[in-house]
Amino acid sequence: MRAKHYYMAKTTKTAKAFDHNQQQKCPTGIKGLDEITKGGFPRNRTTLVCGGAGSGKTLLGIDFLIRGASDFNEPGVFMSFEETQDELYKDVASLNLDLKGLVSRGKIFLEHVVLERKDVQETDFNLEGLLVRLEQAIDSIGAKRVVLDSLESPFAGISDAGILRLEIKRLFRWLKEKQVTTIVTGEPGQGGSYTRHGLEEFISDCIILLDNRVKEQIAIRRIRIVKYRGSNHGTNEYPFVIDDDGLSVIPITSAGLDQPGTAKKVSTGIPSLDKMFKGTQGYTRGSTVLASGTAGTGKTSLAAAFAIASCKRGEHCLFLSYEESSGQLIPNMGAIGIHFEPWIKKGLLKIVSTRPSFFGLEMHLLDLYKLVDSFKPKAVVIDPLTSLIGEGDQREIRSMITRMIDLLKSRGITTFFTSLVSSSAENDTSGEMGVSSLIDTWIVVRELEENAGKKRTRGLFIVKSRGTGHDSDIHKLILSDDGIDLVSMDSATFAHQPKKTLKRVTPESLGISK
Repeated sequence: MRAKHYYMAKTTKTAKAFDHNQQQKCPTGIKGLDEITKGGFPRNRTTLVCGGAGSGKTLLGIDFLIRGASDFNEPGVFMSFEETQDELYKDVASLNLDLKGLVSRGKIFLEHVVLERKDVQETDFNLEGLLVRLEQAIDSIGAKRVVLDSLESPFAGISDAGILRLEIKRLFRWLKEKQVTTIVTGEPGQGGSYTRHGLEEFISDCIILLDNRVKEQIAIRRIRIVKYRGSNHGTNEYPFVIDDDGLSVIPITSAGLDQPGTAKKVSTGIPSLDKMFKGTQGYTRGSTVLASGTAGTGKTSLAAAFAIASCKRGEHCLFLSYEESSGQLIPNMGAIGIHFEPWIKKGLLKIVSTRPSFFGLEMHLLDLYKLVDSFKPKAVVIDPLTSLIGEGDQREIRSMITRMIDLLKSRGITTFFTSLVSSSAENDTSGEMGVSSLIDTWIVVRELEENAGKKRTRGLFIVKSRGTGHDSDIHKLILSDDGIDLVSMDSATFAHQPKKTLKRVTPESLGISK
């Protein structure tokens, strides 16, 4: 007890005045995390980050220090009870995190503490040595942030709950008086507690729970704020991912229903389809368009025409293909007079092909965020949206699509989705995947039969187009070497045919050209 009184008296002299009347925030710099915490972790207080093995606790702590040193000029100390300095360097070697560089420049201090059995025995337990080393590390670089990984290690030998609570409170109070924002990591205990001892969660000012679960052979990472004293915060589970840039949280709150409206229009890329939007000549800029239909009805062709029209306006267009590689897509579209190569060479069109099953929904969404930030497109095509169905349950898919649409709308990006409908579906408007309320313009393409079922053709009609008058009649969709054309069903049989073919009226002469 003498050591405790002596040490606390020593640190009180150097502590700065602490404002208890205002909850100050320490921004983490981690994408999305500051949004769900409403500004960051509680400044000069302790946050408990808990979760099972492989959930990302250590990486979150390292990322917190690196962002602090790089973005906010706040040096940090990482005290590890399990991994050495070299092991920590190897942990982040595959990521774009300059941990070693920041350590060499004195922005981050790595301290590895080796605990002997005598150090954690209850009869002889004393935090004094640990606090001395921690104070030296903090003072040596003027640290504002501290990470202790993990908190269980120094208290492993204490079984008396009373002593354990006093010592943890003593540590947290000491950190608070040192005016450092601290993260302590912990592993879940028995009976649903967030830590093995089950006490840190009651003393911490903020608790962050990380989870890495596997559902239907797909790994899913989730983050949740369990508590945050004196602050409002997001209460849901949010997806997060770990990629080359570290940890990123994708909250649904990152975008919402605050996009400005516009009366500007953009061409569909098909003159006859433009005319179906009465008096407007195309889609509303920054809106979402869905083309749904069975296989082979021309959904990708409509999307390709829209992409080329965007490039012709001098705008960047991003084409995400989930079923065809660029090597397949380019010649396929070239067969109907839509040529991608010139626009790719000019840098206006970017085709990204990937299989949805390669990684989870969150990683797809994060990749879209990065592509939008780097390529800055004014138009995006996602073909087809239904390929994502197998990567999660209906609620997760809808949540992901909502985030995706909010992201694109918030940037004023006109988005064209395609959706595959089962050929056995009786309702041709079944391709909306439960997101029809988020779609501004909805186009359905379907199969048509002529001459008592002897000819199979394609038809197109507009289900809805918000704020825009439109022709809702079915039009014949014609794909040929010269491109795409739409013909009214009333005039398709005769008016669209050259007069010389009408010399002899036969079933063949009443069919569709090419």
